[in-house]
Amino acid sequence: MFDEIPIERPATPLLDAIDEPADLRELDEKQLPQLAEELRAFLLYSVGRTGGHFGAGLGVVELTIALHYVMNTPEDRLVWDVGHQTYPHKILTGRREALHSIRQLNGLSGFPKRSESEYDTFGVGHSSTSIGAALGMALASELTDAQRKSVAVIGDGAMTAGMAFEALNHAAHTGSDMLVILNDNNMSISKNVGGLANYFSKVWASKTYTALREGSKRVLTKIPQAWELARKTEEHVKGMLSPGTLFEELGFYYVGPIDGHDTDRLVHDIRNMLEIKGPKLLHIITCKGKGYTPAEEDPVGYHALNKIEPNKPEPIPSVSVKPKPKYQDVFGQWLCDMAAEDPTLIGITPAMCEGSGMVAFANRFPDQFHDVAIAEQHAVTLAGGLACEELKPVVAIYSTFLQRAYDQLVHDIALQNLDVTFAIDRAGLVGEDGPTHAGSFDISFLRCIPRLVLAAPSDENECRQLLFSAYHYPGPAAVRYPRGSGTGVEIQQQDQKMPVGEGRLVRKGKNICILNFGVLLPEAMTVAEKLNLTVCDMRWVKPLDDKLLFEQAARHDYLVTLEENALAGGAGAGVMELLATSGITKPLLPLALPDLYYDHGKRSELLTMAGLDSTGIEQSITNWLEQLQPQGPQVSRL
Repeated sequence: MFDEIPIERPATPLLDAIDEPADLRELDEKQLPQLAEELRAFLLYSVGRTGGHFGAGLGVVELTIALHYVMNTPEDRLVWDVGHQTYPHKILTGRREALHSIRQLNGLSGFPKRSESEYDTFGVGHSSTSIGAALGMALASELTDAQRKSVAVIGDGAMTAGMAFEALNHAAHTGSDMLVILNDNNMSISKNVGGLANYFSKVWASKTYTALREGSKRVLTKIPQAWELARKTEEHVKGMLSPGTLFEELGFYYVGPIDGHDTDRLVHDIRNMLEIKGPKLLHIITCKGKGYTPAEEDPVGYHALNKIEPNKPEPIPSVSVKPKPKYQDVFGQWLCDMAAEDPTLIGITPAMCEGSGMVAFANRFPDQFHDVAIAEQHAVTLAGGLACEELKPVVAIYSTFLQRAYDQLVHDIALQNLDVTFAIDRAGLVGEDGPTHAGSFDISFLRCIPRLVLAAPSDENECRQLLFSAYHYPGPAAVRYPRGSGTGVEIQQQDQKMPVGEGRLVRKGKNICILNFGVLLPEAMTVAEKLNLTVCDMRWVKPLDDKLLFEQAARHDYLVTLEENALAGGAGAGVMELLATSGITKPLLPLALPDLYYDHGKRSELLTMAGLDSTGIEQSITNWLEQLQPQGPQVSRL
């Protein structure tokens, strides 16, 4: 048990000899507990040096070892869900020495990634995809007679999503030979882990029991009434002693719950269950953060870890610097203030309470708060039902997760013109979490929805005021804002409605006007000061401020749009459409995220790669003018 993260690299003789799972399988089974200790120590050390996802990986050390020990990976297909827990998997599959680069530019991904390793069978990042993907691989194995095993590892949180049960239902229908391992680290499904349950789960996983069960089935199916009586008796016994009745009813052969930190037991049960044909589910109980006391006591707080700087100098106390608020905290404070005034406000989130800044709201207004678990589709439709009853739902959701509820947004909210406010967090590039979590598309997929209005604040104060404005809009309204801290502007606590579809002129210049949408305004201002350009903070993507736009089109020779969203279908496209349909011909340069996925790295690094930092914006404008004016750009400078 560790109480501190080791500063020096621990001695790991067994682990250092493993460059791939084939080396692991050369070990004696009695050596696996020692390997687990070494792997956990190395994981603590490496994540302490780099930062990254933390608690989940510590909880599956023994499971990861057991799976690679029993399975013939990579020929057998091992599919992880979400991916927060796959650092031990990466260490055992040839990436131990590269772990220091995880989540850094050009380094290892924080999630499984097919292009990174043949052992990463399916790229993940979003929740609840593992069962469906593993089922597809199992069906492919049957069609090609490949004789491969397919195993999906899914957490109890991810099991709350509808698509996990859709896949379970289909797997039972096909009868495919696959194993689902339910990693229950929150006791949210069952607390029934007593001695009697443990004893019977050993029996149900044994070869003797499975052989007896299959033999009895062959005999008793010839006498339907006898077989039905035997089946129901088994079902009722399991139902009294384990939580597996649900999975048995779905058509899975269930074993568990078992101790997920008992390496011997895991190896035994996984090996035996892989020999049973058909869909199977092994339920294991683990401790998130296992082996590191602070993480065990606070699994939420230690879900991820910042880089630990050894011998970091203490800050000088004489200088007091007020920390810049995070956008999620701006939202959380506004939500609490709004709820204090309006008892009809209902806050909804799909398992993003901490990330969306809703902890204080949940504590202060528990009757007005709903965390629906990993169920984005349900979150949106639930909001629709509340809105039908004259309540005021606010859905706090990450941009990348709103993609999963698109049909509900269109069909259940906008089509019915229901009064729902969407607080869209993590809009734009998110940095180290990479493309699976980047909010690169929300402007594009929201702008085309009738009746919905969309705001893009440029700073923290504007974020609060636009949330207030969207909340009072009588219909579907969304406000998109980024991850992390803002510019540090003063936030007005007295909320004011900003007229829907009205932007503002920030700076007057000559020849060129930058129409900014969102938090890239500081970059736009830097370029404008250097080149003497006009800058408008448009505030609203939909509807556009046509009056302001037409005025600037009349005053300037060139227009530039700027947004942290995909180029295709974004705010720039909206400006082009409005100008074209109004008969206005004006050279326009849309600056946005290029048509590609950016890997993980610091947000500042990714903005530079995308050409959306001040240097890139200036260079793009200069190159564009040179193309339009071969004699040289006509840009007035201060």
